[in-house]
Amino acid sequence: MPTMPASIRNLTVPAALRPWVAQLWAARTDADASCTREHVLPTGQMHLVVRVSGPPLRVFDARDPRRSDTLAGPIVGGVRERFYVKEHGAAVVSVGAVLRAGASLALFGVSAAELAGRHTPLADLWGSDADALHEQMAAEHEPQARLAGLCLCLQRRVSHAPVVPASVHHAIDALSHPEPARAPRIDALVRAGSISHRGFIARFRQATGLGPKRYARLMRLRELLQALAHTPGANLADLALRCGYSDQAHMAREFRDLTGLTPSGYRTRAPRQPHHVPLATADPPA
Repeated sequence: MPTMPASIRNLTVPAALRPWVAQLWAARTDADASCTREHVLPTGQMHLVVRVSGPPLRVFDARDPRRSDTLAGPIVGGVRERFYVKEHGAAVVSVGAVLRAGASLALFGVSAAELAGRHTPLADLWGSDADALHEQMAAEHEPQARLAGLCLCLQRRVSHAPVVPASVHHAIDALSHPEPARAPRIDALVRAGSISHRGFIARFRQATGLGPKRYARLMRLRELLQALAHTPGANLADLALRCGYSDQAHMAREFRDLTGLTPSGYRTRAPRQPHHVPLATADPPA
C-alpha cells in the first residue's frame, strides 16, 4: 500500500528543555487520495502538535467510525492505551514536540493522568497564548524557524513543577528497557522505592498518565514495532519472545487490542513511520 510522502526535520532539544521534551519536530506531508484514514498507535508519550496549514484534525471513534470530532488549533495529545483513528490524505504542515514524563505538570499545570486518553485544545490550558503560538508558527515560512519559535515558547512556559520522584524516574527508565524481556518486574521496582505502593502508583500515573503495568505494555509494543520494521523477515514467534511476550498468541492478542491490526497485516502495510499506519477506505478490519 502506498504511504503519504513526508518531510520531517528535527531540532536538537536544548539542555533547559531536556527534562521535559524528548523531541522537537517539523513535518510536511503531501496529499494522498489513496489513503483516507490512519491508525495512530500508542507510544506511551504525550505530544504537543501545532497544525500550521491543512484541514483541522478529525478523529474518529474507534468503536463507531461514523462518529468523529474535529479539532482546530494547537492540540495536546494525551497518552493513550490504544490506537485512535484520524482522517488522513490531505496536505498538512505541522510542528510539534514529543514530551517526557512529568512534562504535563511543567508545561500545562495538570498531571498527565488528567489529559490521558484524549486530545485537548491547547487553548484550554494556555488560553490566548495558544492562539499566539499558532499565529507565530503560521507567520514563519521555514521549518527551522518554526522549530526555534516553538522551542523558545516552551522554554518560557516551563515551570518549576515538582520533580518526578527518583523511584518513579528509575521505574520509567527500567520499563523502557530496549529488551523488554529483561525489564525488571514491577513489584520489584515498587519495593526498591522509598514510598508506599499506593503512592508509587499515583505518582507514576501523575507523571506518565498510565499505571506502570499499562506503561510496560506499551513499551513492549514499541519494541515490537521497531523489530517488525527493522527485521521484516523475522519469525513472529521469535519476535514475540524477544520482545517480552509469553508466546506468539499472547503477542497477537495484545497487538490487535492496542493497534486494531494483526501483526501480519501491519507487516504487509510496512508503514514508513512505525506508529502511523495509513489505511484505504476499502481495507478490511483486522
